[in-house]
Order: sequence, then C-alpha cells, then structure tokens
Amino acid sequence: MDSLNPHTALLGPLPAYRDLVARGELAPDQAQALAAERLQDLWAKLRGYDPPLRANGNGFLSRLLRRKPVDEAGEDRPNGLYLVGEVGRGKSMLMDLFFASADVARKKRIHFHRFMQDAHARVHAWKRANPDGDDPIPPLADAIAGEAALLCFDEFQVNDIADAMILGRLFQALFDRSVVVVATSNTRPDDLFKGQPGRDAFLPFIALIKQRLDVLMLDAGRDFRRARLRGMPTWYVPADARAERALDLAFAELTGGATPRPERLTVMGRTLEVPLAAEGVARFDFDALCGQPLGAGDYLALATHFHTLLLDAIPRLSPDNYDVARRFIVLIDTLYDHRVKLLASAAARPDQLYQRGENAKMFERTASRLEEMQSQDWLELAHLT
Repeated sequence: MDSLNPHTALLGPLPAYRDLVARGELAPDQAQALAAERLQDLWAKLRGYDPPLRANGNGFLSRLLRRKPVDEAGEDRPNGLYLVGEVGRGKSMLMDLFFASADVARKKRIHFHRFMQDAHARVHAWKRANPDGDDPIPPLADAIAGEAALLCFDEFQVNDIADAMILGRLFQALFDRSVVVVATSNTRPDDLFKGQPGRDAFLPFIALIKQRLDVLMLDAGRDFRRARLRGMPTWYVPADARAERALDLAFAELTGGATPRPERLTVMGRTLEVPLAAEGVARFDFDALCGQPLGAGDYLALATHFHTLLLDAIPRLSPDNYDVARRFIVLIDTLYDHRVKLLASAAARPDQLYQRGENAKMFERTASRLEEMQSQDWLELAHLT
C-alpha cells in the first residue's frame, strides 16, 4: 500500500492497520480489526520462517542458512489462514498489510487463477520433457516450494474441472514441503466447486484446506467497494478521450490502485482473454466483447468471475450491426441477472443507442436495464455468483 508507514509495517499487519485507522485512511471496523489480529498472530509465528528445500534439506549449508528450523513432522509449521467474506469487505487490503510485513525470505503473492494457469503449464512442460516420467506433481511441488515458503493467494475460487483434478494432490505435496498458505476468497471452503460434476472427488481437498488453514469469516459491516461506487458516474457520453481518462480513474479507485493485468478464463475448454483485471474488476473495449464471436457461456463466465465491468466505447446500434447488438443484449442480460456493476463510455445514452429499424423495440428492455443499473439502489445490491 502506498500509504503504509514503513515503521509500523516492520511491526506486523495489526500495528499497520491501527496506524491507518488512526490517520483516518481507514474507518474503524471490528471485523477487520479481528482479522488483523489473526494475521498478526500468524505473522509472529512466521518471523524468520525458512524451511529447508526437500532436495538439500539435510545438508550442512541448508542447516547453516536456515533461520528458523522446521522439524520433519512439520510440528513447527503453523496453520495458514483462509479469509473469506463478500466482495468489498477489505480482504485485499488486509492481505496487503500482511504480505508487505511478512518476515519470510521466500514468499509469493499471486491471484489464484493465475497460479493454476502456471501450474498447468508447468505440468504440460514436464510431461513433454519427461515422456516416460511417472508423476509431475512432486517435481511441481518442489519447484513451487523452492520459490515460496509462504504462498498468498488472492481470490481463491475453483470453477474449472482441470483445476479440481490436481488441487488435492498438489496442495498435499506443498503442505508436505512445509509451505504455508494464506488465501482470500468470496467462497467458504465447504462451497468450493459446489454443484459441479465430479465434486465428490473434490471433497478430500476441502477437508485438507480446513485441516491446514484456519478459516476466518470477515463479516464487516461496510462494503468498501460499494462505498467507492457511491456517487461515482457510471455512464460517460460521448466515448472520447475524456471518458477514457474517467474510466482509468474509476478503475484505479475501484481496485484500490492495484496493478491491472491480463487474465484468462476457461469456458467450455476454450480460453477467454480478459485484457485488464484486478480485484474483481475487469475492463474491455466494446469490440472485444461484442464484436467477436462470443456467446452466453462467455458472458456468464465474466459475470460470475467479476463483480464490476468497465466497458469502453459502446457505439450506436442498428440493423446494420445487429449481430453486435444481439451480443450486447445477451451481455447486459447476463450482467443484470448476476448484479454485476457496469461503468461504460458510449456514443449516446442507453435510450438513444438503438433508435431506428427492425428490433429497435426489442432493445427497449436492454435500455431500461442499463438505466436501472446506474441507479443507487442497483449499485447497493450484492453481486450474485
């Protein structure tokens, strides 16, 4: 965090949190304070944490460089933490404080979806290099443990069967290598992969998570994301350079200044490219979402994965570009059904976007929904995943 006091950061996440409250940068919040206390306890247990790498864990150099030993049974390895709560409750802010202050030589923070993409890529590369090899999971776990004794995951969520198939064995191998995991999520462990085919085989992973990570519900009284949305314009006309700058500022505000990165979603075996994403917010040009051959499944993946969408340069619509208009209608219906918040720049107000020709009457419902999605009552609604 840019406003983090370097002195309090050295003392752990709880002093850093209290300092931000004292300086008026955060409003006091009992649930956040409790979470900061739990993170402080883990921070203290992890000071100097440096378990040996499996390959040379018994060597002289490893014992010499190890700052805080871990016995072979892992009894000195603390449980990690699984911080769960609705969007906008301050989970990412708390993770910022914890990760910045964690006194662990090998630590890594990564969005969980990106972590799994990397894991699959490494498994594929290993199989290609070792066509007669047995099991890619142990070498993968060795590599990850070599990079991080503390793994911090943002937005822990499991929606992909390919992820579900390897998670249990991968995480068991990481825990066996004394890796400590801290995760933020919108979903309770018991609800992960719920309703998906093959979930019975996924249940041992849920049990493992509950065994190795302490689960803490963040029941904050304020939704900080919704507070940021309050009073913020959501529809910019025309879609010019001024509107683009306004959406740039809105993206930064809604994500707490987090660095946006490209992201990939898997939709029925295909990859959907998200140009920019951070903290549950995605940003697209209109053409990338509605000018391409995307369908309802793609829009559903977006609506369940992101709570807010920024959309640049919505054009006027007509029978001349009806395929584009039809996709836009499906997109808006899907966002509406899942209460996704929409900020957009456009050539006109919603009721002026599609004024003439065949199907103009049908667009009236979409225009009405777009108007409703700008209302304060709508912005206060919780995202439905």
